[in-house]
Formats: sequence, C-alpha cells, structure tokens
Amino acid sequence: MATVLCENCTFLCLQPGCFLQPSEASGALLLIMLGKVSFNLYLLRARRQTVRDSFMGYFCISLAFFDLVLLVTMSFISYFQNIMLLGVYFTKYHICLLAQIMAFTYGLLHYPVFIATGLDYYLTITHTSKNSSVRCSSLYVFAVTFLWISVLCYVLNLPGNTIGLDVNYYSAAHQCPFYISSQTYWLSLGMLFITCLVLVSCWSEVMNTVQSVKITSIRTESVFFFPYVPECSRRSCAKHLLTRLLICFMGTWAPFLFLQTLIILLGAQIPAFIEMNVPWLYFINSFLIAITCWLRRQHMELTEESWDVDPFVSWKYCFVPFSYQDVDEAQKPITKIVVY
Repeated sequence: MATVLCENCTFLCLQPGCFLQPSEASGALLLIMLGKVSFNLYLLRARRQTVRDSFMGYFCISLAFFDLVLLVTMSFISYFQNIMLLGVYFTKYHICLLAQIMAFTYGLLHYPVFIATGLDYYLTITHTSKNSSVRCSSLYVFAVTFLWISVLCYVLNLPGNTIGLDVNYYSAAHQCPFYISSQTYWLSLGMLFITCLVLVSCWSEVMNTVQSVKITSIRTESVFFFPYVPECSRRSCAKHLLTRLLICFMGTWAPFLFLQTLIILLGAQIPAFIEMNVPWLYFINSFLIAITCWLRRQHMELTEESWDVDPFVSWKYCFVPFSYQDVDEAQKPITKIVVY
C-alpha cells in the first residue's frame, strides 16, 4: 500500500513531538471511539422524540450507526489481530488505516450536510404537520445513503499518495496521522461571526428582552417567557424576532459556543473523525433552523398543533407574542399566529 503523505494531518498524541507506538495508538483510538459512541447515543436518547422527520435527524442517526460499526470493527481487529479473514491479513496497523479512511470521509461531509440541511428547512419549515409522509422519509433515507456512498467512494478512489498505509513505514516511524478538516473551522468561524454580528446589531433589544425574560412551564415543557414586546413597525418587529431567536439559540448552546470559540482561538488540531459528532450536528441544526425561521417569518403560521423540528429548542415560542401581564394568561390556547 501507499504511504500517507498528508500536509493537513495530525498525530494521535497530546504532546508536541510525541509519537505513539501502534499498540498505544490502537488503545487510544478505541477509548476515544468508545467515548464518542456513548455520547452520541446519550444525546440521541436525551433529545425530544416528538419531532418531525428531517434530513439532519436521519443523518445524525446514520452517523451514530457508523461510529458504532467503526468501534466494533476496530475492537474486533484489536482483539483478533494477526489473523487472515477473507484473504486479508489483519494487523494492528489496520486500525490506524480504518481510522484514517473514516477521518477523510467525515472531514468531507460538513459542507454537504450543512447545505442539504439548510435547503431542507428552507423548503419545509413552514409545514405544520409533525408526521412526515412516507415519501419524505424515503427521500431522506435515499439522500443520506447517497451522500455517505458518494463521499466514501470519493475517498477510496483518492490518489495512492493521499491515503493508505505502509506497514514498514509505520512500524519504523511509530506514527498514526489523521486528516484535519478545514470545513469545520470555516463553518465554526462563519456561525460565530454571524452570531456576534446579530448580537451587536440587536444589543439594545437583547438587553431589554433579557431583563424581562422568565422561565415558565407550558405543558410540562420549560420555555423562555418574553413579557417584553415593544410597539414596533414591520421592520422593527422582525428585529425583535431575530433577538428572540438569538436568545433561545445562545441560551441553549452557550457552552458549545464557548467551546467553538476556544478551539478557534487556540488553533486546536482535532482529527476529523472526532469533530464530526452528533452534538456538533445538532448545534448546526439549531443554527440553521433559527436562520430559516427568520428568513421565512412572513410565511410562518403557528397553530395549536404546531410543528417541532428541533430536538432541543422550542422555536415556536419565539413567535408567540408574549405581551400578557402574567404567565397564566400566556398559557391560554393559541389559535393562530402569523408573524410579519
């Protein structure tokens, strides 16, 4: 096989200049993947289950499945190393090769998933039905499957000097480099820039809203309560809606925003197969929903059987005109709300 010659790679080691023995790399990889799989499954279980089907939802499930398959495969190779299976002689070095392939695959998926999710929400965000049709579900399954197969085929057909594993080279150098995706960096930077830009432009609205914000429970669900609703024109109402969306987004994902800021400032080099995870995808998911809700605000019609597209944020409460003086009155049934 060809030797890996990758400028945008890092080594699985926490100290600069440190090189891991293949056995140490295998053990570290297994521990990292075990933690990632456990966190993915926990987050999928912790999310609200009464959400409408979406492309991002199906992709998160597929990612958790591939991570689980990767962990099982790596554990199998680590336990039964130096065996012949289907004409292939598996050694501990194949664990590194498998992780490299998945790192390249995961690293190329950020932009396609971001674009596909944004397009999906822009076309479907105004739908009020929680139950998607069989046709939509089949379309999402096909789109996710096609995306995985396309990217994986692209990675496996890369030139020989881009990905591969030379056993003699690695046994001598004791290295296990992994691909570092630039897509994550630019997406994080772009989302943080937009969030800061909105925060600065809506600062006065944010301060007035935060000072009056309360947390209440509506139908056993904890939500933000916004008593402050200014007398506004069509344009200023759109700005106030943007403020509410920003507060809900930052209120839910503040720790993740801080983590992304820290990673960018420190220039941390994180392997792509670690960066592509379910928490990161749901962070992108909430960001895209907030953007789409604001862009499509003129077409949003909320009824009592309102849609739910985000497993963690109840965006519909941003549209409810909480101009009531007390919480009890705000909990009265909502007939129909149109936001301009």
